[in-house]
Amino acid sequence: MKSDPLALSPLPDFELPATSGKTFRLADQRGRFVVLYFYPKDSTPGCTTEAAEFRDLYAEFTRRGVEIWGLSRDSLSSHERFKEKLGLPFELISDAEEVACRLFDVMRTKKLYGKEVRGIERSTFLIDPQGRIHRAWRAVKPAGHAAEVLAHIDAFLAQPQTS
Repeated sequence: MKSDPLALSPLPDFELPATSGKTFRLADQRGRFVVLYFYPKDSTPGCTTEAAEFRDLYAEFTRRGVEIWGLSRDSLSSHERFKEKLGLPFELISDAEEVACRLFDVMRTKKLYGKEVRGIERSTFLIDPQGRIHRAWRAVKPAGHAAEVLAHIDAFLAQPQTS
């Protein structure tokens, strides 16, 4: 696997609205690992699969002290409906102005029904307690991805930690 250019780079702070009346501030996440997953659109088949798998493994992530946040360009009202429909225990971030999308370089031109469209490339970032990208997954396939992220976290946590 080739290294992501953002890996272990310090991330600038940013703030975006999230579901349940919350605000995501990167600075507020310091001190714990955070899974920040970018997905194209609420209630589409792949995005539903991915969200449901993170939901189903949510207790395993939180048991390891890891917080999960999903992010797309959809509105907060769309996110609230998607979150309720799937019973998601984590919050969804609205990035209508593509602030985080630009920062994490996830916007791509894709083909959809023969037309070129600009959209989010499904990507996941594991942010370390110091606010740096520990690991990035790009061009993610939804099925099995949440388990892959959890397995990476388990392998990392099993390693002897040096000070």
